[in-house]
Amino acid sequence: MDMTVRLQVFEGPLDLLLHLLEKNKVNIYDIPIVEITAQYLEYIAEMKRQDLNVVSEFLVMAATLIDIKSRMLLPAKEEDAEEEEDPRAELVQQLLEYKMYKCMAYELRDLQIDAERVLFKEPTIPPEIADYEEPVDLAELVSDVTLAKLNDIFKSIMKKQADKVDPVRSKFGKIEKEEVSLSERMSYLEEYCLTHSRFSFRNLLEAQTGKMEIIVTFLAVLELMKVGKIFISQEKTFDDIQIQSRIAA
Repeated sequence: MDMTVRLQVFEGPLDLLLHLLEKNKVNIYDIPIVEITAQYLEYIAEMKRQDLNVVSEFLVMAATLIDIKSRMLLPAKEEDAEEEEDPRAELVQQLLEYKMYKCMAYELRDLQIDAERVLFKEPTIPPEIADYEEPVDLAELVSDVTLAKLNDIFKSIMKKQADKVDPVRSKFGKIEKEEVSLSERMSYLEEYCLTHSRFSFRNLLEAQTGKMEIIVTFLAVLELMKVGKIFISQEKTFDDIQIQSRIAA
């Protein structure tokens, strides 16, 4: 009984050569051309025996291998022995390029397989739910802050402002300054919170230029705390009060 041999389908002659090199576990830079040529011709003969379509490129590669084999078997002239190029060099270069493109093709195939697993869904959240904002519990917001603490800090800041006054120059005259409105201070603090997510209440008041600005800034802090745009905390008694911004940048 005849034994049927099923041949692997190769994409081209270079694919068949790579298969033979991997099968024989040989170095691609040092191809045993005699052995590989013999195996390649056996594959071609088997393909013909099974009435498969042997395209011309497979036959061309067979002729190329035979030509390389013949050149390697011929004795080289002594004067050309050092300068003669390895007959396998061009074939090795073709195999390396083909192997690189084949690996790239595998990478692209894997990316395509991974992309097929990615699903995209348009958002279907109702507008009334998307626009929902969690209500602010003002009692919890100021649970650890008392007006007494704020008042103590306010008095200490006011005292420092008074100490800054030059007793001599202060008597030269008085420069009238336009009053600062509460809405302006609140806008100033909201813009300040956009670039300072957490800052010191004491440093904030010390940065003001006069008593009126300190007072209005203090009131602005209370208003923003009331509407939930800032959060005030104090770790220990007599510690500096920290202001946490809740305004999204």
